[in-house]
Amino acid sequence: MLERVGILIIMAFLLSRMKSFRQIVHNEHRFKEKMILIAIFGTFGVISNYTGVEIEEGLISSRSWQTDVHFDGALANTRIMGVAIGGLLGGPLVGLGVGLIAGLHRLTLGGFTAAACSISTIFAGIATGLIGRRFNTQKEKSPLWAMSIGVLMECIQMGIILLIARPFESAFDLVEVIAFPMITINGFGTLVFILIIQTILSEEEKTRALHTHKALNIAEQTLPFFRQGLNVKSCREAAEIILKYTNADAIAITNEHLVRAHVGIASDHHKPMESLRTQLTKKVLEQGKIIKAKSRDEIQCVKNDCPLQAALVMPLKAHNQTVGTLKLYYSHPDKLDQAEQELAEGLSRLFSTQLELAEAELQRKLLKDAEIKALQAQVHPHFLFNAINTISSLIRTDADKARKLLIQLSVFFRSNLQGARQMLIPLEKEIEHVEAYLSLEQARFPDKYTVRIEIDPPLKKVYIPPFTLQPLVENAICHAFAKSKKGEVTIKGWSENGKMILTTEDNGKGVSPELLSSLGNTTIKSSKGTGTALWNIKKRIEEIFGQEGAFIIESEPEAGTKVTITLPLVQTKESEEYAKGFYRR
Repeated sequence: MLERVGILIIMAFLLSRMKSFRQIVHNEHRFKEKMILIAIFGTFGVISNYTGVEIEEGLISSRSWQTDVHFDGALANTRIMGVAIGGLLGGPLVGLGVGLIAGLHRLTLGGFTAAACSISTIFAGIATGLIGRRFNTQKEKSPLWAMSIGVLMECIQMGIILLIARPFESAFDLVEVIAFPMITINGFGTLVFILIIQTILSEEEKTRALHTHKALNIAEQTLPFFRQGLNVKSCREAAEIILKYTNADAIAITNEHLVRAHVGIASDHHKPMESLRTQLTKKVLEQGKIIKAKSRDEIQCVKNDCPLQAALVMPLKAHNQTVGTLKLYYSHPDKLDQAEQELAEGLSRLFSTQLELAEAELQRKLLKDAEIKALQAQVHPHFLFNAINTISSLIRTDADKARKLLIQLSVFFRSNLQGARQMLIPLEKEIEHVEAYLSLEQARFPDKYTVRIEIDPPLKKVYIPPFTLQPLVENAICHAFAKSKKGEVTIKGWSENGKMILTTEDNGKGVSPELLSSLGNTTIKSSKGTGTALWNIKKRIEEIFGQEGAFIIESEPEAGTKVTITLPLVQTKESEEYAKGFYRR
């Protein structure tokens, strides 16, 4: 009996090494898989019948293959073990199917216990199937529980033999001989078999965990590049990372029309910025589904001697639209195994999510950029008309001054246009913008205010967002001063602890505490303005410089207002990417 159980356990172990059986175990709830489980464990039951040990009148016949049993004989075998395991794994349908196959086959072999064994086998299949549906046999500590079910089914079989098999004396003598070894060995066999099944599941879970870890590691490293979109540089960097962490021999990334990157073998004819060369890629773009190719012919490369012999092409999607493909190429089809495919599919989903987030981030920045550009490019019509009228009146009285104001007006407009195109400009350019604006305003109101600019010379080359100081000066001139009071505005700039400090301070009427809490944090409704400029400046500093930048407004009624801007002297790579990335695309 131990020998027979050993044979079945060896078969179970070999079966567990088969990928198809692993998939069946994971998907045993589907009808197709149930039918396969019935066939597998039904075969186990038949083999158990054939390899059983015949017992006749107390004598043991140990033939290797039992094709029939004498009328006075009986079989001691492992049939119940296979039926019980099938029922526990597959539920009532599998249990019934396996029980019928093994039970009816046992009936054909004959012997005085044939009917009893057949009935007990069918009963065991139904019972274990119901138990398997009610309880999950794959949970922790389930092998001992499954073993107890196997022992119970074998005990029930002994009871049915005593109830049905005749003569009773022979049945009793038989049970006395076979009960203990069959209960013990079948229980042990059930335990080992369930442990094998549990090992399959454990290995699969570990593999999935490893793939998940690897996929997340790749996603983390490629995130900064995919956030830039599918441009040549970002795709090449991402492809090199993917090539490093997978078994692929080449990685390619495309958009809808062009190869954006190809690293690895076949780079001589799969080149970036060329049109798509494989029909496989075009098919994935059209269908939006993953396609696997396991031969050079399926890849359909235009070059006949291309070393790429297998490929996995996955769509990259954003907002349910296929925007590109991720392609893993292999020099031999055997390298494209199930583990590699699952990893690649996980990466495809992660990258698609990253592209969606990048698209959302881009749209957010574009919207913010549009708001900024609308504000930056805005020139109030009355300011333009007043400047033209002032210059027109000066042409007759002071032609030189009129000429200088025309130059300043052109500087002012040029600064508006440059600011509308760029996210960072040198501080000296912003000062030029302020001075141009002041020249035009002071020509109209020569004695209304004075402006002092005190900037440390080295700071003039430091980059700042455009329209940072000019709106502050304009706010002070337009809103801070009463008509009877001469205004003073001071702009200062110095370095401190690796930061550049810029302040704009006036001696105007100040801001009430209620209004001060809103300025720079939100737009407001007012007859004199909306506060959009201050809010815009603060938001841009936060977007570009993060915690390295600061925008603080201080004010007291009748004591003036002071705005302090803190920016890093050495700007980070991230702030430069934010400032320049959109225009590079």
